[in-house]
Amino acid sequence: MSKLKIFIIFSLFLASLSSLAHSQTLDREQLKSFVKLFLEENLTTPERGKMTITVSSIDPRIILKPCLSSLVANIPENHNGRNVNIKINCNDPTPWHLFIPTRIQMVVPVVVASSIISKGSRVDETNTAIEFRDTRRIRGEIIDDIKTVIGTQAKRKLSTGAILTRKNICFVCKGSHVTLIAKSNNFMIKTAGVALKDGAIGEQIKVRNKKSGRIVTGRVTAINKVVINL
Repeated sequence: MSKLKIFIIFSLFLASLSSLAHSQTLDREQLKSFVKLFLEENLTTPERGKMTITVSSIDPRIILKPCLSSLVANIPENHNGRNVNIKINCNDPTPWHLFIPTRIQMVVPVVVASSIISKGSRVDETNTAIEFRDTRRIRGEIIDDIKTVIGTQAKRKLSTGAILTRKNICFVCKGSHVTLIAKSNNFMIKTAGVALKDGAIGEQIKVRNKKSGRIVTGRVTAINKVVINL
């Protein structure tokens, strides 16, 4: 046998030992770390929010087979729940796959009632706080800045811990006195008005002009402020 053949055979033998050694390093903790890293790189954390990933322990009765090729992870399409089964594929000549249960939690900051707020009561720093809540338990448009709700009123009784939304507080409340502003590119007129319905920021509501008695439609731009763009 030539020296070249001996060298080739020896090199192949070393490569097979290296591959085998690499495959044997695959253990449960490595797989869990692999899944967590994969999710961190492929899921988007909500703005100002946090993401928590908890990978379940792999059943000790499962025998982990070696994998010489690179592992491939897949997230199920249209997954809605917090509990997701991540599929791990080994695409060796004799392929295998494994499902690893994982819990994914996304939380975002929201303004909540820090104490009971009675219907019609004013919202301020003393009865509100910021808490992180699971996005899957939130309904409607959230508010994440206490400053934006100071001076609003509760449309109904809010229990401690209730999330403040544009549906349970009013920036302009029916019957409230508001600043009515009519403006164009050339002029602006301010007057007093009375809101004829509740309104949130960006909503259009009807307001009665206190001086003329005329009913006009304007857009809520701030607490007790309605603007008519001419």
